[in-house]
Amino acid sequence: MGGKVYLIIKVYPSEVGIDLKELLEDIKKVLPKGVSVIKSEEEPVAFGLKLLKVHLVMPEETEGGTAEIEKAISGLDKVSQVEVAWLSRMVS
Repeated sequence: MGGKVYLIIKVYPSEVGIDLKELLEDIKKVLPKGVSVIKSEEEPVAFGLKLLKVHLVMPEETEGGTAEIEKAISGLDKVSQVEVAWLSRMVS
């Protein structure tokens, strides 16, 4: 049985004023199967822009690693950039 990977992804909205709660719901809809959101938090960037830090858990054996997650989230209209901020294998 494979392990799990915990990761934090920074999601930069395409413009100031985007509802980050709504963006999180959009993100949940496009995540690959087996990937789940643990929590999220807003983080100020500059000039009123806030990013969304999304904490995720994914199966360790996920093909392509985080690439599919990044691609799915980047494909949303409200997203300008996605960055993996932290990644670690979970110990059972």
